[in-house]
Amino acid sequence: MLGIPKGLPIESWRDLGRQIYLVTNSSAWWLGDWLLYGEVEYPNRYKDAIKATSLDYQTLRNYAWVARRFPPERRRQRLSFQHHAEVASLPEADQESWLTQAELGRWSRNELRRRIRETRRIARGEAEEVHLKVNLDGSQKQRWQDAAERAEQDLLTWMVSILDRAASSRQEPDGV
Repeated sequence: MLGIPKGLPIESWRDLGRQIYLVTNSSAWWLGDWLLYGEVEYPNRYKDAIKATSLDYQTLRNYAWVARRFPPERRRQRLSFQHHAEVASLPEADQESWLTQAELGRWSRNELRRRIRETRRIARGEAEEVHLKVNLDGSQKQRWQDAAERAEQDLLTWMVSILDRAASSRQEPDGV
């Protein structure tokens, strides 16, 4: 258990949190490196590692896999182990590109994941999913529903087609 003295100033509490994070992030790398060493030196390393750490086999394999994909000289100190894990399956040039963007943009791991997924989705030519909330009074909704039915479309399809037509008819030279 972590002993924290009563009356600890807020800045000291924040510093402690940062230090805990650094140790936690470093420990994933340390475990990965430890397993890579064991891979060379000891044949039953995972059985021993599970006993020594109480971590499951898949977690240990993931640590070793990410550590193997990122030798110490390629690890970004400003990014977490999890950032590296997000891009570990990519070719090295793509790893570097994404990690640089994440570092410069100060992206969270989740933001990095979201952007990678969005890029893949666009590359596959899939439409972007956008969630909108529209507040309508009862008469508006009924008018729109009636118009959609006359067009033999569901309400959502009808709304998108109307918005597309409106956008196409309002094209201005400056792209606005």
